[in-house]
Amino acid sequence: MSGPGEQGGPGGQGGPGGQGGLGEPGADRLARALLSRVVEPGDEAGGRWVRERGAVEVARWLRSREDMLPGVSPRRWGGLTARAARADPERDLAVAAEAGVRFVCPGDAEWPGTLDDLGDARPLGLWLRGRPDLRMWALRSVAVVGARACTEYGAHMAATLAAGLAERGWVVVSGGAYGIDGAAHRGALGAGGATVAVLACGVDRPYPRGHTELINRIAEQGLVVGELPPGDHPTPSRFVLRNRVIAALTRGTVVVEAAYRSGSLVTARAAQRLGRHAMGVPGPATSGLSAGVHELLRGEGVVLVTDAAEVVELVGDMGELAPDRRGPVFPRDLLEPGARRVLAALPGRRSAPADEVAREAGTTADDALARLYELGALGYVERLGDGWKLTRQAMVSVRVGGHPR
Repeated sequence: MSGPGEQGGPGGQGGPGGQGGLGEPGADRLARALLSRVVEPGDEAGGRWVRERGAVEVARWLRSREDMLPGVSPRRWGGLTARAARADPERDLAVAAEAGVRFVCPGDAEWPGTLDDLGDARPLGLWLRGRPDLRMWALRSVAVVGARACTEYGAHMAATLAAGLAERGWVVVSGGAYGIDGAAHRGALGAGGATVAVLACGVDRPYPRGHTELINRIAEQGLVVGELPPGDHPTPSRFVLRNRVIAALTRGTVVVEAAYRSGSLVTARAAQRLGRHAMGVPGPATSGLSAGVHELLRGEGVVLVTDAAEVVELVGDMGELAPDRRGPVFPRDLLEPGARRVLAALPGRRSAPADEVAREAGTTADDALARLYELGALGYVERLGDGWKLTRQAMVSVRVGGHPR
């Protein structure tokens, strides 16, 4: 294989027809690196060409400027061939290696098989910055996404969810953006856990710039992932298309806050199409930033979640169940049902004879009397002449746990 800059750039093409190293060992990787600079992420026409003809043949075709491949207009084909003429995949791979970035392709041991569910929209390859194995991390991962301009509530929920997932051994995947994404990454890192940032640009140039320190920290402790080669910049369409990778990598997607047109809803819907779990965290009914989540939750197949345990119960293995949700347990809840009925039958502000209590409780007078003595021993009732009355302890229990008659 020729060295960096020896082929692929303007005036620097080597080999027959300007293909350079595309006929040598490692040609598929080199071709995919070239195509990652030529074909936009998620381009199904390009993905179909690669599936039908192979990456090497598609790269050669684009550089030869011969007849168009099917599925694109002449104008678009002209743009693709112009990009191909300027592309320098060997230089991209060399620059990546210098920055500690590796290029992973389908068929590599580290390639996550879950990405294959994207069909022709599957990434041509992924540029990775960080030491962990992406395939292994993706096996037990959850996406946490949401609004960039989030509320304090949203940031708190995202960080808490991510920390809880990390503490349970799950990898938190998000997009590295401001707002919910950043809160999720920080929550996972703060819990000493694993997190992956999937960017819509080259992984050597953190975006947004305000998150440079955060993304560098993720690269040190986790993984930064992208489809675009070193130095490439984000665009609005690339942000949207990036979301399909987040959805495909993970077992499920949790949306914490999202307005009606939020890109995070695209991630959740992509997760549904791919057969993954889609989840939403409810917010105030008056919050526009929760309106998109609420609309999502009204749809079929989306599950409401409020903490990490509920997420894991949905996406995890059999037996990873969230604890039962119930209110506080009061002492009176521990009484046997018959005793609770007798206690509930006593008036709140006066004493009552045993036969009246029996009628209210739906039992016999003898049974009611026996229960009243039991309740008296426990401090719930006291005897006043021929009647029985609730004690102060019982009145407090009734006010907290129910309603006095």
